[in-house]
Parts: sequence; C-alpha cells; structure tokens
Amino acid sequence: MDELRTFFSNHEDVTQLILYAVVIISLWFSEMLISGYGLKNKWKHTAVNSMFIFTALPIQLFLTGFIVYISIWANVHHWGLINFIPHHHNIWVYYISLFLLLDFCEYVYHVVMHKIDTLWKFHLVHHSDLHVDVSTTVREHPGETCVRTCCLMLWTFLLGPAIGVLILRQTFQTISNISAHTEFRLSPRANKIIGFIFITPNLHHVHHHHELPYTDCNYGDVLSIWDRLFGTHIELERDKTVFGIDTHMDENINGKFLSVIKVPFQKLERKKDHFNL
Repeated sequence: MDELRTFFSNHEDVTQLILYAVVIISLWFSEMLISGYGLKNKWKHTAVNSMFIFTALPIQLFLTGFIVYISIWANVHHWGLINFIPHHHNIWVYYISLFLLLDFCEYVYHVVMHKIDTLWKFHLVHHSDLHVDVSTTVREHPGETCVRTCCLMLWTFLLGPAIGVLILRQTFQTISNISAHTEFRLSPRANKIIGFIFITPNLHHVHHHHELPYTDCNYGDVLSIWDRLFGTHIELERDKTVFGIDTHMDENINGKFLSVIKVPFQKLERKKDHFNL
C-alpha cells in the first residue's frame, strides 16, 4: 500500500489521467443511457472532441514535470506567498489557504482568457461546442493547454504549494470540470444550495450560452464564491440556454477537428459588447 501511495505521489500526471479517464467514461455512458441525443450523434460528437486529447496530453505531461520541479524548489527554499500567511504551519490553514488561492488564480486565468483577444481566440474553441456534454471537457485547443499549464507554473511559483496540495487541488478540479460539463443538471433547490459555494452544471451551462452577457459570467473553476464576490454570477433557465458562441455557430466547422484547430489563426470577430482588459 505504501509503495502504491508513493507511486501516485511521485506521478501526479498519471494519477490525474487515471482519475480523469474513469470519471469521464462513467459519465459518458450515463449520458448515453439517459440522453435523448441519440447514440449516433453522441458518438460523432465525442469522436471530434476526443481528438483534442491527443494534442493536449503530450503538452500536459511534459509541462507537469516543470510544475513538480517548481513546487519542490519553492518548498526547499521556503518560497511563496503561503509563507506569509499566519499559522501556515498548521496543516488545515496550509491546505485551505492554498486551495482558495489556487482556485482564485484559476478564476483570474479564466477571466483573462475571455478578455484578451489573442487568448480568447484559443479559448473560444472550447466554447464553440454546440452540444455541451462530458466530452466537451477535453475540447481544448493545444495552444490553450500550453497557456493554462504555464499559468499553473506561475501560480505554483508565486504561492509555493507542496506536491500534496497540487494533487488535492487537481483532484477536486478534475471532478468539478467534468461534472460541470455533463448534460445532467441539478434540481433548482439542490443547485441553490450546492451552487452557493461550488460550480454546478447549471451554473457552467450558463457560461456556455452563446450570447453575452452570459458568456462572460460564472468563471469559477471549483468554487462559485469568486463570481459572487466580483459580480460575474448569472443564472439562466435550461430551456433558454443555447450552447455555442455567437461568432462561430457553423456546425460544419465546429464539427470537424481540423477546422476547429485552425480557428485561432483566423480573423477574430468580436461582438460589440465584448471588451478587452
């Protein structure tokens, strides 16, 4: 048991990959059994999104090694914002503080990806999915994978979390991101209770609505508290939610992997309500 624990502690990338695969496959089959989308359509949709795994995975695995190195270096040299937080030697203060800080950093990252045109070109690939389901989770342009992982390097350098914190954080993030993209939604009562603190499918579906101001809302990664604090929290009923992004609603493009990969390198059309930082 100790050897198994040591293996997963030293191979965070493998740990996350296994967890990711188990959860996403289980939910995919659940959606297939319950959804009225149809097996043929669902499989075709999933096949396109799954192609992004082969572009993102090599980048993710390669850059994760740098994240681990930065974490080890920061802890050996007592570097990072965590060292300035009172009582940070207390394990509860240490883990909770870093979890909140890392989640806030991801909120900031998500906002920036929407507000800067160069970055938005890559992020809109994720938003261009016209049918959000669990496979949408992996629909990420390799350019964004690189930016996202490099940002995690920066957060690790600035905050100084230990490997254990990163593993815990990534575990919650993985489960949250996958569940947020499922076709399943919580009941209004459950969403009100759970969504007060955590991002739910109901809240994240609003973020995938094709028009502003909904596209620029509910940026939260695991926690919804940042959206409430900074005024980016919005709710929208399910029957009024239309997935996609209004500047890229052509199914002939969104449904073809090679066409979607080229989108960030084409001229960007912005709706007048969009603004830059």
